Amino acid sequence: MRRAVLATTGISTLTIMLLALKPHQVPALAGVTPRTPTTSATPHTSTGAGTGTFTGDPVDTQYGPVQVSITLTKGKITAVKVLQAPDQNGRDQEINSFALPRLAEEALGAQSAQIDAVSGASYTSQGYIQSLQSALDQAHA
Repeated sequence: MRRAVLATTGISTLTIMLLALKPHQVPALAGVTPRTPTTSATPHTSTGAGTGTFTGDPVDTQYGPVQVSITLTKGKITAVKVLQAPDQNGRDQEINSFALPRLAEEALGAQSAQIDAVSGASYTSQGYIQSLQSALDQAHA
């Protein structure tokens, strides 16, 4: 019985020490950089100010490029479409299947690129946010 108590206490102490060493933050995304668009990023504006479809710049991430386009109606984001996202393997597809709809929902709710990253999809989230901001910048240019 005494050994079990000592082992449990030792394991608990070790676990706490290990958790204290690793900060709970989104990893630094040094590898995420905007790149020159490979497709036309010219806005396709219809009638009315702040109305049209705007394509954000593709953003290279560690796992592949991310690019979105937005549709604005009278200055409000009414749709976000993912044009490119990492999809080289099943894990990429699994991550995107839950992350991309959440990111779109966040963008529609916030009406800006000031949205939270999706846990487990940090690189995709940061690429999405940067491309979204690029599209919004084009809309307001």
